[in-house]
Amino acid sequence: MPPKSASKKEKPTWWNCEKCKTYFLTSELTRHQTDECGNLEGLSGYVEQSGAFHCRKVEIGNLSSYEEVKLCTDSQRYGLVLLPIGIVRRLGLSTGDYVTVEVTEGIERKPLGSVVRRVWPVEDRVGAKVALEALDDIDPLNVPARDIRLKVFAIRGEELEDAVEIFLHLEDPSQATLFSKNGKFLLTCLKTRLLESVIFTNNQITLNVCNKKFRFRIDDTQKQAVNDGMELADHLSRLRIGSRMLRIIRTTKLVLRDDSQEVEKKHKRRIHSLSHIGGLDSTISELKELIEMAFGIKSAATSSEQPAHEFGPVSRGLLLYGVSGIGKTMLVNALATHYQCHVVRLNSAEMFSKFYGESESNVSRQFMEVFDVHPKPAMVIVEELHNLCPKSTSTDIVKRISQHFLNLLDSLHGSARGNRAIVIGTTDNIDSINPLLRRGGRMDYEFELPVPDAIARAAILERILTRHNQHLPAEAVQTVARVTHGYVGADLENLVSKAASLSQTAVIDEASLMAATQHVKASAMREILIECPNVRWSDIGGQEELKLKLRQIIDWPIHHPELFTRLGIKPPRGLLMFGPPGCSKTMIAKAIATESRINFLSIKGSELFSMWVGESERAVRDLFRRARQVAPSIIFFDEIDAIGGERSGDTGSSVKERVLAQLLTEMDGVSTLKDVRIVAATNRPDLIDRALMRPGRLDRIVYVRLPDEAARREIFRIKLKTIPTAKDVNLEELVQRTAGCSGSEIEAICQEAALRGLESSFNVQAIEWSHFEHALAVVRPRTSTELLRLYDEYLMQHQ
Repeated sequence: MPPKSASKKEKPTWWNCEKCKTYFLTSELTRHQTDECGNLEGLSGYVEQSGAFHCRKVEIGNLSSYEEVKLCTDSQRYGLVLLPIGIVRRLGLSTGDYVTVEVTEGIERKPLGSVVRRVWPVEDRVGAKVALEALDDIDPLNVPARDIRLKVFAIRGEELEDAVEIFLHLEDPSQATLFSKNGKFLLTCLKTRLLESVIFTNNQITLNVCNKKFRFRIDDTQKQAVNDGMELADHLSRLRIGSRMLRIIRTTKLVLRDDSQEVEKKHKRRIHSLSHIGGLDSTISELKELIEMAFGIKSAATSSEQPAHEFGPVSRGLLLYGVSGIGKTMLVNALATHYQCHVVRLNSAEMFSKFYGESESNVSRQFMEVFDVHPKPAMVIVEELHNLCPKSTSTDIVKRISQHFLNLLDSLHGSARGNRAIVIGTTDNIDSINPLLRRGGRMDYEFELPVPDAIARAAILERILTRHNQHLPAEAVQTVARVTHGYVGADLENLVSKAASLSQTAVIDEASLMAATQHVKASAMREILIECPNVRWSDIGGQEELKLKLRQIIDWPIHHPELFTRLGIKPPRGLLMFGPPGCSKTMIAKAIATESRINFLSIKGSELFSMWVGESERAVRDLFRRARQVAPSIIFFDEIDAIGGERSGDTGSSVKERVLAQLLTEMDGVSTLKDVRIVAATNRPDLIDRALMRPGRLDRIVYVRLPDEAARREIFRIKLKTIPTAKDVNLEELVQRTAGCSGSEIEAICQEAALRGLESSFNVQAIEWSHFEHALAVVRPRTSTELLRLYDEYLMQHQ
C-alpha cells in the first residue's frame, strides 16, 4: 500500500484567478476569494492581465547573499533585478532580458521614477519579492523599502537605442578637480559598470570609487544621421530626450563636459569683487589707473587718437605690502577678476628645484604664458615676493633665480608681446626684498596697505555684513569699529563669523559682535600683545586723584580729540609714574588700558637688549612701528631706568646708550606718534636721563604715593571681599596698624593671614583676628625714609 502522502496532489506555488485574470501566490488565494477579487493591493505581489508584475515586497542591496548571483561581479549585480522564476515564466521573459521597473511610494502610488534592469530568475520559495542591488538612478530616494511599490514589465526591442556618445555633467562642481587629474580612469570605471546596461536619459548616473560618490546627469547624446533604413518620423521620435532609453555598448563613448572653469569664474566673480573691499578706496583707484595704463585701456584722459603708450613710460610692476591678513591677496584677486585678464601665479615653493637650471626653467615656463596669450591682457601675481627674490642671496640657486626673475621683468619693456602685461607682487616683509627689484623700471610703485583705522574698520564691517545678508545700524557698526583696535580685514571676517556662531538667531546684532571680540584677537598685535588681565579701576583701592589725572592725560585725548583741536593744543605725549615698590604702578597702567579699551603693549627694559650689534635698536624701532600700526595704543615701559639711565660722558658706544638714543628718536623724532601714548614706571626717578623728561617725551610726572588711611581702608575692603573673616576682625584696627605699608604689602598681610588659618586647620571656615596678628608681625613696611625723602626732593625739582 503506497504511503498516504503520495495520494495527495501537490499544490502549485502560483495561482491564476479565472475570474479577474490575476496571477498571485497560492498561499494568498483564500484572502483573494474572500475579498471577491477586489483587494489586489493587499496581495504581496501579482501579475495583472496586461502582463505587468506589481510587488510591494522589495529588497534593496545584499544581492550577494543569493546563491544564483554569487559568482557575478559587483558591476553585473548592479544591473540585475531578481524575480521569482514563476513570474519570469508568466511574463514570457528569459534570463538577461531588459525590463522596466517603475518605482512608486505607498498605496496612492506616488511616482518616484523608473529604471531599467536585466532579469535574473530565483527560486519561487522567496515568494512575491523583487530584489535589486541599488536604486541610485532615482534622485532623491529617501523612502524606506517597506513603502516602495514596484511595477515590472517587459521592454519592446524598438524602444532600446544603442548609445554612440553620451555627454555627462558632473552635479558637484567641487569634484571637478578630481576629474581633471583622474578623469580617464574614472570614466573607464563608469563605462565598465554601465556596460550592457540600459539607462534613462532623465535619470542620474552614480559611480562609487574609493569611498567617493560621483553623480552625473546626461546633458546630451550624439545625434545619429538619418540613414536609408530609418524613417524621418522614427528618427525625430528618438530625439525626445525625456523618454529615451540608451543601451551602453562597448563602442559607446562617455564624455564629461567640464564646465568647472565657468563655475569657478562665477564663484570668483562672486567672492573676489572690488565692491567687497572696504577702507582702501583711494588705493584701489590708484591701482586701477596704473593697471589700465599697463593693459592699454584708454581712459578719459587718453581718449584721443594718440596711443596710450606715447604719453610716457608705462609701469609694469606693482608691489603691495602690509601685515598678514590686511587684504593683499584679496585685493589682487579682485583686480584680476575685475579686468577678466589672464592670470599667471608664481608660487615660490614650486619654482625651486634640486636640478641645475630647472628652477630658472620653471620660472620661464610660467612667465612665458604672458607672451603666449598676447594680445589678451595678462597679470602675473607673485605671492610672498621676498621668498623668490630675497635680500640675502647666500646660496647660488637663490642668486640665480633672483637674477633670472629680474631679467624676465625687464623683458616686459623690451618685447612687443609684453605691452599688455603687469606684475603684482605681495609681501609682509618689504625690508627682506632684493633692493634691485625696487628700482625704477621694475617694481615702480609700492603701496602700503595700513592697518585700518576706525573709519576703515567700519567700512570693512559694512561690506562683510552686506556680503552675508546682514544689516546693522550705522551706529552699531561704528561702535564695534571703535573698540576693535589693531583688527585687520581677516580678523573682522573672523569676528563676524564668530558673532554668527554666538548669536542665538540667524541675525547678527551688536551684542553678538561685542561678545565675539573676547574670542577674536587682533593679528597686528599678535607678536607683541600680552594677555592683560581684566583690571578695572574698582580693583585699585584709593588713588582717586591719580586716576583722574591719568584719565585726563590718556583717555581724553583719544576719545575726545575734538576738544584739543578746538583749543589748539596738543595732548601730552608721555607719562612717568614713580613711587615706592608695590604701590600699583603697573596695575594702574593696565587699568587705564582696560578702561580706555585701547591696545596695551608692555615692555620690560631687559627685553630690548640683545647680544648682537644693532638688534637692540631694531627692537625699539619695531616696537614703535607696531604701536603706530595698531594705534590708539599705550606703550608701557616697566622699570624705565633700566634703559633710560643717565648717560656717561666717556663714550657713547654702550648698548644701553644706543638703545636710549633710539628711544629718544622714536618718541620725538621725524616719525610722529599719532594716538600713541607712552607710560613709564620706575622706583628710581633720579637715575633717568634728563633728555627723557623734557616736554614732548615724558612730559607728565605722577608721584604714586604710599596709600593713606582712606586708600588702605579701600584696599582692605577689596582684598577681604574674597576672604571669609570672623566677626572679631577689626578693619579699622588693620588700617591703623598698616601705616607706611604699600598696596602689595597690604595684600601680603591678607595672604599671610589666610595661610596662617590653613596652618591651624584645613577645615577652617573663617580667618580670625589672631591670624591677622601673626601676619602683621611677619609683614612689615619695607619703604625706607631715605627713599621717601628722595621722592619728595625729586618732585620739588620737577614741578
